[in-house]
Amino acid sequence: MKKRLYLITTILLSAAALSLSSCLKDSRYVDLTKVGTIVEFPFGGQVYFGSGYQALTGDTIVTKFAVNVASPTVPTTATPITFDVDNPATVTAYDNANKAVFYYPMPANAYVFTQNSITILAGHRDTAMTVTVYANLLDPSKSYMLPITIKSAGGLNISGNQGTMYFHIIGNVFAGSYTQNFYRYNNFSTPPPAGTTPSGGSFYGANAAQVIISPVTPTEFQVVSGYYLDNVNYQVTFNQVDATHYNNFQIVLDPAGVSSVWTPAGITVTQPAVFGFGISPAYDPTVSYTYADALKYFTFQYTVQNSSGYRYCIDNYVHN
Repeated sequence: MKKRLYLITTILLSAAALSLSSCLKDSRYVDLTKVGTIVEFPFGGQVYFGSGYQALTGDTIVTKFAVNVASPTVPTTATPITFDVDNPATVTAYDNANKAVFYYPMPANAYVFTQNSITILAGHRDTAMTVTVYANLLDPSKSYMLPITIKSAGGLNISGNQGTMYFHIIGNVFAGSYTQNFYRYNNFSTPPPAGTTPSGGSFYGANAAQVIISPVTPTEFQVVSGYYLDNVNYQVTFNQVDATHYNNFQIVLDPAGVSSVWTPAGITVTQPAVFGFGISPAYDPTVSYTYADALKYFTFQYTVQNSSGYRYCIDNYVHN
């Protein structure tokens, strides 16, 4: 996987300040003039659980987030704050209370939390923190959680609801490293005759590419197609029947990628993506497949048309 740096979640401090200002003025929120000063993550806690989601789109994920002193007036003294990672207790408690996704505690070598303490200066309400996750050290088939909790705040109250940031990564059983074999047949809108040699832009055999099937959710993944710039993804969803069986695999070419990459280049999808192309017995979405049997159907096909004619495209993925 290419080394790329992604800023997945950036919480602007100005937005946090604006949110605080709104809280003080809006009757729907707690009146801090009556409850005193609270130290919190503005987008922390289970109420903002989604804000902690990290997408496995690169080897290194760098996330910037805010910590805030919510008070009636701007603090006139500095606020020292300490943090710690609550593994595995917080993860276990979350798993026991929420059954939709099972999370593993993130391994200690898979993240760097450079600051276990920080000080919000007098006259300020907030500051920024950074955590780095090394996704290449994680098993992409598993879901992980990294809960960072405020442990002390210079004697100030710590929010009971927003005192923890729940950074989490969703895994998928089919995620991981695959060998991609791509075949392109020029000027064919239907299957080419038997024995036809793939045209330019194909790679297979010794020239096969190494790609990553990336999890989107526990039952959705994406992987790039080999056609035109190699940057439009297939999006595949499926049902997990039980611990070992899967069915109803559905596939589309990412509509956003098609409109932003292919459409400006004059490329039109004329036949939508097909899952399990050319495999015998034919793929049946009503059949429950084992993991190994499902992998046999990871051959996808679609057809496009550009200014030069039709392109009949096939992508085959073999788990490494």
